[in-house]
Amino acid sequence: MTDQLIYSAEVLLNGLMTGVMYALVALGFVLIFKASGVFNYAQGVMALFAALTLVGIQQGQVPFAHVINATFGTNVEEFGWTVPSVLAIALTALVMVLLAWLIEKLVLQHLVGQEPIILFMATIGLAYFLEGLGDLMWGADIKTLEVGVPQGISDTVEGLTDRWFGYGFFIDRLDIWATIIAALLVAALVAFSQYTKQGRAMRAVADDHQAALSVGISLQFIWIMVWSIAGFVALVAGIMWGTKSGVQFSLSLIALKALPVLMLGGFTSIPGAIVGGLIIGVGEKLFEYWVGPMVGGATENWFAYVLALVFLVFRPQGLFGERIIERV
Repeated sequence: MTDQLIYSAEVLLNGLMTGVMYALVALGFVLIFKASGVFNYAQGVMALFAALTLVGIQQGQVPFAHVINATFGTNVEEFGWTVPSVLAIALTALVMVLLAWLIEKLVLQHLVGQEPIILFMATIGLAYFLEGLGDLMWGADIKTLEVGVPQGISDTVEGLTDRWFGYGFFIDRLDIWATIIAALLVAALVAFSQYTKQGRAMRAVADDHQAALSVGISLQFIWIMVWSIAGFVALVAGIMWGTKSGVQFSLSLIALKALPVLMLGGFTSIPGAIVGGLIIGVGEKLFEYWVGPMVGGATENWFAYVLALVFLVFRPQGLFGERIIERV
């Protein structure tokens, strides 16, 4: 096998791993869209807020510490203890459930039956609110997230590929774990959506709020449930991305990379989020490797959006999305 093919295989594997990371964020968008029929602009900020909260709980940080200090002239920063990672993740998950309940009580229940654009605008406001709340609660400095997920080069993969090809592939163990976790999440979410009463009710609510209410489906329960699940998915994405690149406010921008993923996979398909993520991850890495040097590099910044534009022209519902037919 030629060196170029070997290097391309390594790039392809890394692209698959990157695609899984994109797909983790896209999953939250799909869940909200399936339950409300609206694109949740706040999903990326939810991942940021979950990661900030997890680090704050882990390190025993006092919420709103700098606000308290500025108001009362105190100098409190931390409680003086640290919380084990497993317990901190469980407490953060409870915070995300509480956040889902508050979103339903304070925002969603007042918008039942409104046009999708109204709900979309509400999620934009929610995104900026959560970003400001996260800043006030935990501060804006870059934080290190460590929950015990292995990082660094996988010696197993390097040894195997070196034996097979005479060249050891560099594959991050964090990406391997992200792939395993994403696969388990997708399997669980697909089973929940297709084979449970709550999953069918979720799809009914997305089709028509008023009709769902008329047949006895609790809109309040469904929205709290779906936003809680989306919050948990955001927590998983926040852990993976926060561990990989640090917990900082630019983390919320990963939502922008989820847009092409959704356009390729379809806004209503959980498996489509994974497939779309893999296509984007592999496509941008291989395109950068093969074509990037010819055009000056930095093609990863725009490749996904050009590919999504092509899909919008020829298949706007995505690979796995439902074709919308309107009769007039």
